[in-house]
Amino acid sequence: MSYVLGLCQDNRTRAELRRGLGLPVERCNYMHRYLVPWLHQHDDVSYPDPRRAYYSVASLIAARPRAARHTEPADTSATAWYLRPNLGSALGEAVKKDAMKPGTAESALHLMSRQSSDTVHRTLPALTRQLLSGGITVDWAVLLKDLSGWTQDRDAIATRWLDQYFRHSIPTSITDTTTLPEENER
Repeated sequence: MSYVLGLCQDNRTRAELRRGLGLPVERCNYMHRYLVPWLHQHDDVSYPDPRRAYYSVASLIAARPRAARHTEPADTSATAWYLRPNLGSALGEAVKKDAMKPGTAESALHLMSRQSSDTVHRTLPALTRQLLSGGITVDWAVLLKDLSGWTQDRDAIATRWLDQYFRHSIPTSITDTTTLPEENER
C-alpha cells in the first residue's frame, strides 16, 4: 500500500489511478503503467480476483477526499491481519461517530454479503468515500486481502465484516438486562 500512497503524491498519477474506480481490470488502461511492473515483482496476479483487488484498492486510495489524503495510516504492521480493522469495523466506527446511520451501514453490509465480486467492487467507491469523508480510516491492506479472496471465501469474509460491525457499532453504555428478575418472578 505504501507504493500506491507514494504514487498518489503526484496529481497526474493520482488522477490516472482514480479512473479505475469500480471498473474491471480490462477497462483500467491508464493504471497498467503503474501497477503491472510492481505487481509482477511483489505478488502472483495470475488469478483474476487478486489482480482486480489490487486495481480496485489502488483506485480507492487515489480517490480519497483531500482531508483523508493528509492523514497518515496507522502502523499496523505488527498486528496480525485478522485483528486489524476490516470494512465492518470501519462501518461500525462510522455509526458510533454518527458519520453514518445504523440502518444504512448494516444494510450495505448485508447487501454486499450476498453480492458477486464485481458488484462489491462497484459498490465500494461510494461507501469508502462516505467513510473517509466522515473521518473514518480504512485499512487498505485488509480490504485488499478480503477482496482478493471474495469469490472463494465470501461467506467467511462477510461474517467477519458483520461480526466486527456489530462489535464496533453498539454503544458500550447498553445496560445488561440479564440480571433483572423475570417478569413472572416480580
